[in-house]
Amino acid sequence: MPETESDVLIVGAGASGAATAWRLAGHGLRVTCLERGRWVDPAASPSSSPDWEIIRQTGWNPNPNLRRGPDDDPVDDAESEIKPLFFNGVGGSTVMWSCHFPRFHPSDFRTRSLDGVGDDWPLSYDDLAPYYHLNEGIMGVAGLPGHPAYPAHDAPRLPAVGLSPGARRVAEAFDRKGWSWWTGEIAINTGAAGPGTGTCNGCGPCELHCPRRAKSATDLNYWPAAIASGARLVTGARVTEVLTDSAGAACGAVWLDDHGAHHRHRAKVVILAGNGINTPRLLLTSGRGDGLANRSGLVGRRLMLHPMARVTGIFDTPAEGHRGIAAGPVVSHHFYETDPARGFARGVKLQVMGTVGPALTANGALGRRLPWGTEHHSGFASHFGHAMSLSICSDDMPDEANRITLSDSLTGSDGLPAAKMIYRIPEEAGKALAFGRARAREVLAEAGATAFIEMESIPQAGFHLMGTARMGADRETSVIDPWGQAHDVPGLHVADGSAFVTAAAVNPTNTLQALALRLADRIHATRRDRAA
Repeated sequence: MPETESDVLIVGAGASGAATAWRLAGHGLRVTCLERGRWVDPAASPSSSPDWEIIRQTGWNPNPNLRRGPDDDPVDDAESEIKPLFFNGVGGSTVMWSCHFPRFHPSDFRTRSLDGVGDDWPLSYDDLAPYYHLNEGIMGVAGLPGHPAYPAHDAPRLPAVGLSPGARRVAEAFDRKGWSWWTGEIAINTGAAGPGTGTCNGCGPCELHCPRRAKSATDLNYWPAAIASGARLVTGARVTEVLTDSAGAACGAVWLDDHGAHHRHRAKVVILAGNGINTPRLLLTSGRGDGLANRSGLVGRRLMLHPMARVTGIFDTPAEGHRGIAAGPVVSHHFYETDPARGFARGVKLQVMGTVGPALTANGALGRRLPWGTEHHSGFASHFGHAMSLSICSDDMPDEANRITLSDSLTGSDGLPAAKMIYRIPEEAGKALAFGRARAREVLAEAGATAFIEMESIPQAGFHLMGTARMGADRETSVIDPWGQAHDVPGLHVADGSAFVTAAAVNPTNTLQALALRLADRIHATRRDRAA
């Protein structure tokens, strides 16, 4: 078996893997990253194709079970109310995301103390604040400084994205209702172009690969910088096993190349950054018995996915919701924190969302399939360009019954059992979504909507994969310690959303990258102290 070695081995080249590689290479460590996918060629971007809406549902579908690309494995999701969405390749899901980029609230780290639900994190917002600042400077965030939902900070901001007529109408309705809102914090270039990037032109299909490279992605920023600092990135490498030595410490991994040949890579530091599905799958298929680093029995458990709902308002006058960036130029955290009068703990985020293109509008992506035949054109004219949506994202408290395990019916391309996803929307989250739908309908009516389309929950919404290797100070109730190292396996670390203790009600990417940067600094400091 061919063998290579480095100081650090990272599994996965997405948001957290890229950030960790950059930080550790900058500290002078020899870093190797193994990624099962490839670099994406900007020339192959489907966003500039006239049939991009069809491509979005097939070869560029965010669900690997529907995309079925050469680097994808199936996920057994028959027992999950929300389906898995992620991308395999350099940049991970930042290649195919809407790039909404908020921070967690300070309260999100203390839900048990404040509200009696979930668990407190073993760290605070203040612990992550400098890493939020660092990460936002590298990723680039468009928005207005001074968001009142957060402690004051001076992290850089690019100009906020513009508002479509419909988004402006909804923002004005928030004002009339006395509900707070702010411009979305979005990882997209609205200012001067940087190296290899263009400026957003508001073309609309943001959840596909951006052909202008205006949308921030780690194959654009973190990876070129990491490689320039000496990091080595190996693509087409499917990791099949994390290796341990006779003392039980991590010592590398085995991986398969495109020809099916096995390779061994040796490293005393192994960092898993595969996402909340692939990381627990690798842990469960490594080691013996119940898997690696699983003394607590929590590997794969406490899966959190951010249940989402949507209300679309239909307006008599043009709203132009399909124009401009898709990722929520208007966001309200007015109902984010707990209010006991609502009958549930924690809250929801309301976010104005861009609507879809003509083909998806006709086919029912707004939640209502338009009639075919003689009434089609009138139905289409009343919806396309006249719709504006509000998404509702609820907090998602951990439940050990929601989990990633191994499938007994599906197999991955590596010959190992595929991941199995088991998830039911928690009762509290269901109450929060119902509350949020009522508020969304209320503000859309205030904005002038004359008809509504409601989706109680959105099955194809599992982009936020969290909690399946949670951090904590107690080795009996957590998989990794407060820095990200496995309690049971020295030298093994987790840097992706698997580490999350609770889910908050906002997108997790900024937080998981901040955790990854903090972990990298801890690894460097620990090695330096040992050398001294």
